[in-house]
Amino acid sequence: MNRIEIEKKLNEDRAWLIDTYAQLSHAQLFSDLTPSEHDPSNYWSALDHLAHLALIERNFAAMIRRHVAGHGNPVGLIADDSGAPRTRADIMALVHAMTEEWQREHHGKTLSEVVALGASARAITLQLLSELTDEQLEEVLPGAPWADGTIGGVLAANAEHGRMHWKWAKDAGVLGIEK
Repeated sequence: MNRIEIEKKLNEDRAWLIDTYAQLSHAQLFSDLTPSEHDPSNYWSALDHLAHLALIERNFAAMIRRHVAGHGNPVGLIADDSGAPRTRADIMALVHAMTEEWQREHHGKTLSEVVALGASARAITLQLLSELTDEQLEEVLPGAPWADGTIGGVLAANAEHGRMHWKWAKDAGVLGIEK
């Protein structure tokens, strides 16, 4: 995926996502929808799903920056920094704990506040995209299981991530929205 395709995809999908969430009622935005993968007694709202996207987008940018700087384990999921491999269960436990912490920190924020979180993360992504060469966009990000594993693919995956979380919110029954 080239720079133009990545930026177009990121912008179009973000506009769609903001428009989609802006159509929800207060109850649809804030009601409990899905149990946390870390603590099933904690429920995520539709807004929690939207806020989560900002965390992951920031993390993806940080991983790419570590790779460009020459870090040997820029993603840091498959193995820890000492090189010790992690099991899938270990990886998912780390990811779920991290996302739970973010969700609890941002739970209850307004739609405007959550959109601002996403705008801040997207600004980081677009700044990074502007700094990378076409060749760097084609480089594999070691340990990245997202998209095709290239830097460009990982950046573009932020768009699909939003649609995936919207599907989960919709499938969980965002009050009155058909599955």
